[in-house]
Amino acid sequence: MRNITHIIVHCTATAQTATVAAIQNYWRNTLGWVNPGYHVLIEANGNTRQLHDYSLTANGAAGHNANSIHIAYIGGVNQQGQPADNRTPQQKAALLRVITELKNRFPNAIICGHRDLPGVTKACPAFDAKTEYQSV
Repeated sequence: MRNITHIIVHCTATAQTATVAAIQNYWRNTLGWVNPGYHVLIEANGNTRQLHDYSLTANGAAGHNANSIHIAYIGGVNQQGQPADNRTPQQKAALLRVITELKNRFPNAIICGHRDLPGVTKACPAFDAKTEYQSV
């Protein structure tokens, strides 16, 4: 198993209606990625989709992938494409559940948002994950 130092929270920066298949196609066909961007993807209805085994590296944050697990919710932008915390109650509950499970499994891992990483200028995940999950 990899040495997990970070649990990184993301948004997909898409409409909440984006499908898992469309997101995966974007990674493969537009970005040319073999591995997915996230280990776990959470749909608007709260369904949790495991896209990649935790023992494998995902492409969630350039320069920070080797020791990280990446979790994302579908959404994170408004109709104008601007950052917006538009998580549904189901997504909030699923995120908390998955993050709690991961923190129990990797107790020394730091929980943060993509935006909290050094050198990152994105608003992702469109909310303050460090503060929201500090008690986990």
